Amino acid sequence: MIELNGLSKRFGEVVAVDNLSLKAEDGKITGLLGPNGAGKTTTLRMLYGLQKPDAGSVRVDGVDVHRDLVKAAERMGIFPDTIGLYDRLTTREHLRFYGEMHGMEGQQLEEAIQRTQGYFAMDDLLDRRCKGFSHGQQMKVALSRALIHHPRNLILDEPTNGLDVMSIRLLRDLLSRLRDEGQCVLFSSHVMQEVSVLCDHIYIMANGKVVADGDPSQLCEQAGEENLEDAFVALIRSEVELQEERAR
Repeated sequence: MIELNGLSKRFGEVVAVDNLSLKAEDGKITGLLGPNGAGKTTTLRMLYGLQKPDAGSVRVDGVDVHRDLVKAAERMGIFPDTIGLYDRLTTREHLRFYGEMHGMEGQQLEEAIQRTQGYFAMDDLLDRRCKGFSHGQQMKVALSRALIHHPRNLILDEPTNGLDVMSIRLLRDLLSRLRDEGQCVLFSSHVMQEVSVLCDHIYIMANGKVVADGDPSQLCEQAGEENLEDAFVALIRSEVELQEERAR
C-alpha cells in the first residue's frame, strides 16, 4: 500500500504540489490524471525518494520513504519519467544489474531475468546492446527492469508512451494480473481509454492538488458527464474557474 499525506513541494515561487493526500491500495490499480503542470511527476518523484517534500509524509507498506529509503525501495518497482538506459549494456545486463541491486543472485536472479523478459516477449532483445533501440524497445527494457525483483508496489509514470498496440495490450494484461495477485499499482497517464479500462480508483490533479477522486463511474457522476474524458475536462475546468474567482 502507498500512502501520501499532506505532501507539498515548492520550487521558488512555484507551488508544484500543494498539501496532497492519496492512497493506493493493495489489489487495486490506482490512476493519477492531470493536465501538464498539474504536479503528477513531482508527486511520483517524491514517492520514490528522488525529491524530498517540503512537508508531508510518504509511506510504502508502512515504511517512511524519506526516513528509510533503502527499505522502502525494496518494496517498489519504479518506471520513472526518464528511461535512463546504459547504451553499452545489453537488456540481460540491465536486468541482472538491477536484480543484483535488489540483492538477487545465482539461480534466483537468472530465473527472474527469464520471467521478466517474457512479459514483453523480448527474446530478440535480451543479448543486444541498448544503443540503437527504438523508443518502444527502450520502454520495454525499462518496464522489465522495474519488475525484476517482483515488487509489491509498482509506480509507473506514463508507461505506454512509445509502445505499439501489442505491447500496450501486454502491459495491460500484466498490470491486471499483478492486481489480481494482490499487488499495488499506481500509474500516471494522459490516455483516458487505458485509465478507464484499468483503474479501480482515479485521482484527478490540477494546480498541485487532488480536485476529484473515485472510480470512473463516480467521476462521471460528479461531473455530470457520460464518459471519463468529458468528466476530466469538466472537473479541471471547474478547478480553473474556482482559482480564477479566488484570484479576483
